[in-house]
Amino acid sequence: MTHTPIGRLRLVGILEGVSFLALLGIAMPLKYLWGQPLAVRIVGLIHGLLFLWFCGVLLKAKDATGWDLKKAGRILVAALLPFGPFVIDKGLRREDEALREKTPA
Repeated sequence: MTHTPIGRLRLVGILEGVSFLALLGIAMPLKYLWGQPLAVRIVGLIHGLLFLWFCGVLLKAKDATGWDLKKAGRILVAALLPFGPFVIDKGLRREDEALREKTPA
């Protein structure tokens, strides 16, 4: 999965998406229902770092693949939505497979 810029983007996107869901589904209820604000601080920090990593990998993938700003923007917006990275992953997987088929090993 990490052999191409799109593969790296997919991997980081999945990690970022999981961290976002953990923040929304685990850490925030711990904070607001059970008074445990430390959960949001820890998971929020991890999610923030993963999101910044995602943005950097997205810029590298954009440059490497020649995507226009509109396509990169759609991928970025997907990362801002719960489950968005998982939805956009299907199209990225197809594009990554096509790229690997064209590139000699």
